[in-house]
Amino acid sequence: MVLGISCGALAAPVKQEVLAGYYGHAAPRVLKDPYTPDYHDPYDRRVDAVGDKLQPLPYRNGDGTDVLGPRNKPRERENPDIVRPPGTDHGTFPNLRWSFADSHVRIEEGGWTRQTTARELSASKELAGVNMRLDEGVIRELHWHKEAEWAYVLEGRVRITALDVEGGSFVDDLKKGDLWYFPSGHPHSLQGLSPNGTEFLLIFDDGNFSEDSTFLLTDWLARTPKSVVAENFEVPPKVLDAIPEKEKYIFQGSNPGSIDKEIPKGKGYKKSKLQFTHRMLAEEPVNGTGGKARIVDSTNFPISKTVAAAHLDIEPGALREMHWHPNADEWSFFIQGRARVTIFAAEGNARTFDYQAGDVGIVPRNMGHFIENLSDNEPLEVLEIFRADKFQDFSLFQWLGETPQRLVREHLFTTDPKSGRKFEDAVRDAGKDVIKERYDIDGGDVKEEL
Repeated sequence: MVLGISCGALAAPVKQEVLAGYYGHAAPRVLKDPYTPDYHDPYDRRVDAVGDKLQPLPYRNGDGTDVLGPRNKPRERENPDIVRPPGTDHGTFPNLRWSFADSHVRIEEGGWTRQTTARELSASKELAGVNMRLDEGVIRELHWHKEAEWAYVLEGRVRITALDVEGGSFVDDLKKGDLWYFPSGHPHSLQGLSPNGTEFLLIFDDGNFSEDSTFLLTDWLARTPKSVVAENFEVPPKVLDAIPEKEKYIFQGSNPGSIDKEIPKGKGYKKSKLQFTHRMLAEEPVNGTGGKARIVDSTNFPISKTVAAAHLDIEPGALREMHWHPNADEWSFFIQGRARVTIFAAEGNARTFDYQAGDVGIVPRNMGHFIENLSDNEPLEVLEIFRADKFQDFSLFQWLGETPQRLVREHLFTTDPKSGRKFEDAVRDAGKDVIKERYDIDGGDVKEEL
């Protein structure tokens, strides 16, 4: 019968929860708690267990039962589709979710760092991520990597320095939403500028990267005979007595002056012809009906040859459309909000994962998936990152819209020509809608058997 129900029809009151927009409606509706044995939903609608303060239980459409043993209830709320998977989930699947909250933190003077690599998340084969925080004036010391480094500023301001292979020097100040990219082997440094410091996400183009294996200036000099260092720099060995005996890594420095004042004045100085930074959030967005995407790859950030990325703003209840990426795994970082992602792996296998701020998700290349904002009132902000020089994806909507409709009908609607015609009308324009607005699948006529 139609909700809500008459209390007189029941022998005793039934506990109900307010699920804001659970069916995709803008206004909150009083609906029965979905984690009960008599609740039925054949469409596997989204549930925002965190936002609606619900405790997931393994009940689905009359099957399952409750949990008697020990429980981690906060973790269950973070992963409602693990506790009660959609009926479409099937088969064995590797874990494709990790939270930086579960990563080991290395604490240093005025900063910290933590990483998500193939050691933490075995599916993270193509990229590794490092979350780093530096207080005001704190320096991530001069260093370089075997891997290329791509970065997104999450909060605050940071100064970067770099040197190119022709001896050109680069210095720039970045803020929230800006990027940098250092090709493999290029020496660089980072320093926090804001009164509250800075925090950023670093991406390396090898899933087996380790932040502890970087080539550090102080470590190199400490491991080289002082006579050689003195000869190299043409100074008396006594001058080198103050050199640290081990790496500094992250340490408190003095607050820098303006870039113009900091640039070396020697005759050998020259400015790099390369642009190591990019203003991602200033990029013209690709607008969808339910949000917007900003794409940065070697097309508009030429130095970034091994990492491409998209910044997604997904409105409440909206959907990053069903799609797949043909050229790289997707390494996603969730900045804000809560999301549901179902990944289709062929051979009848699919698995649904839930993500929130600080989580990392992996979608192997060519696997179909979507990203759905679970909340009806909070935005979802996500970075999609790829080990590739170009961002590429295929839209399921566009594919079916641009395919001869006879083929589509004969694949999907041989038993229901009327529905086939409705589907054809829906995909007729074949436009790629990168983020789709919330659609009321029930047409305002929500029915549920209690």
